[in-house]
Amino acid sequence: MSEPFAGGTEEKTGRYLVTSALPYANGPLHVGQIVGAYLPADIFVRYLRMRGEDVVYICGTDEHGVPITLTAEREGKSAQEVVDYWYAHMKETFERFGISFDNFSRTSRPVHAENTQAFYRKLKAGGYISEAASKQMYSPTEDRFLPDRYVEGTCPFCGYREARGDQCDNCGNWYEAYELIEPHSKVTGGAVEVRETTHLYLDLSQFSERLKSWISSQEHWRSAVKNFILGTINSGLEKRPITRDISWGVPVPEPGFEEKRFYVWFDAPIGYVSSTMEWAERIGEPDRWREYWQEPDTKMIHFIGKDNTVFHTIIWPAMLMGVAEGSDEPYILPYDVPANEFMNLEVAVGDERRAMQMSTSRNLAVWLHEALERFPADPLRFYLASTLPETGDVNFSWREFQARVNGDLIGNLGNYANRVLSFTNKYFGGELRRPDDLPKEARAVLADFAEIEAAYDRKMLDERPREALAELLALGKRANRYFDAAAPWKSRKEDPARTEADLYVCCALLGSIGYHASPYVPEAMEDLAKFFDGPLAPTSGLPLPDAYRTNGAKPLFARIEDAEVEAADRQLTEAVTG
Repeated sequence: MSEPFAGGTEEKTGRYLVTSALPYANGPLHVGQIVGAYLPADIFVRYLRMRGEDVVYICGTDEHGVPITLTAEREGKSAQEVVDYWYAHMKETFERFGISFDNFSRTSRPVHAENTQAFYRKLKAGGYISEAASKQMYSPTEDRFLPDRYVEGTCPFCGYREARGDQCDNCGNWYEAYELIEPHSKVTGGAVEVRETTHLYLDLSQFSERLKSWISSQEHWRSAVKNFILGTINSGLEKRPITRDISWGVPVPEPGFEEKRFYVWFDAPIGYVSSTMEWAERIGEPDRWREYWQEPDTKMIHFIGKDNTVFHTIIWPAMLMGVAEGSDEPYILPYDVPANEFMNLEVAVGDERRAMQMSTSRNLAVWLHEALERFPADPLRFYLASTLPETGDVNFSWREFQARVNGDLIGNLGNYANRVLSFTNKYFGGELRRPDDLPKEARAVLADFAEIEAAYDRKMLDERPREALAELLALGKRANRYFDAAAPWKSRKEDPARTEADLYVCCALLGSIGYHASPYVPEAMEDLAKFFDGPLAPTSGLPLPDAYRTNGAKPLFARIEDAEVEAADRQLTEAVTG
């Protein structure tokens, strides 16, 4: 069998380092997280690999900070026990879903502590770190200072009633915990008061002009991201605390700070560097990480949810700028930060179907590991890719999942593959030789495919996999029209040679569909490659093979039945109604 995936003659676009936001190791993954940072990144990376690009895809669990200690206290476990369990759980879930990280690390590993402390020392040497007394929430009943995540209240910007103590998950604004309206302890629900403590600060104001100049020059960024961040900078950047009164995390290498740890927002993005170092060590080339972090022709792309925008476009680039100054360890800045919007849920309540925000505390979410117990990964990937929140908030709907899988994935793409392969097997012994000359209609459909393939490429390289999926579906529709017009069930009796030529072209179209579908439904396309000797490749840029062969073809996808969707829908309803 030939190579299953063969890229065309596309011009290579450079070296890539792609990251997905590090998930907190304190609970299962839900589909809202997946569509924000993981699935779009994985689709993009799989596409780059098919093109033969130099790309490394990095992630890992964020294992420090208050979300971890909150979970540990609630469950009566140590923080280490919590992160050990959820690291393994997340790693397995990502693997089952087909997320193809080159390295999935942990911020609790020694290499990460060393890197975090090295970043701190360089920023301090550059004059960007200062010590100051600050106001912090204190719980009299618990007799301790409360880190931001231990405090909840009403957001002073948008009025969201379950805002965290450092940033609002609803509007994305960040603030000091004492600015919350009616703040209270998340652990006890009791009132809290403001007291004074000492912490270390990163002075972001020193980076304002450099950040503004850099961001203004990023013409390829999404306008919503760029405008939001420029507005934030113009409103004024201040000193940001980088330490917290907490016992779990990376130790602070300063006298008098032995009982404090680095604030998780400071150490978490450094985890990208640590994970890349770990990858380089694992492949036996320990210095290779430098190519992806220090070579200016590398494109570093951070896929995130919009609630992480400030950290990845202001704070993290400022840290990289500060560390690179006057150093033999220069760091590149992000090439792009595709920040996706939020995914809500469509929930049946009585006779209504309502759009509702996910709530992990109420178990109102579609947990990925549970969804994978109900359905294979590929249909879930396909549906979620079709509704990625690239330009605005979206709703997850189990009914829409069924409609799109049965209609688009099976009715369009799967149906075409089944028609072509079954007809080839039944009437031509599973082998189609390349004709000496292609019919006029065949040349026309190949020209149409070349245009759609080019549109697909443009949208993928713009990091818009949802829009690229629309081009994939356009390929399927055009191929089905060609098959219908050729009518092989009729022409095989009247003109077998013409039918063989038409089916050969249909196989070329199938190879292109398989190639362009593989970032979305990789398992099914690997199955296709087992019984379709293609290759799976674009129609443009490569010569068509001498022959296409197929044997033992089976349907690539199974229909989603009403009973399956009703059971999944009922689980969401019960989370709301009890």
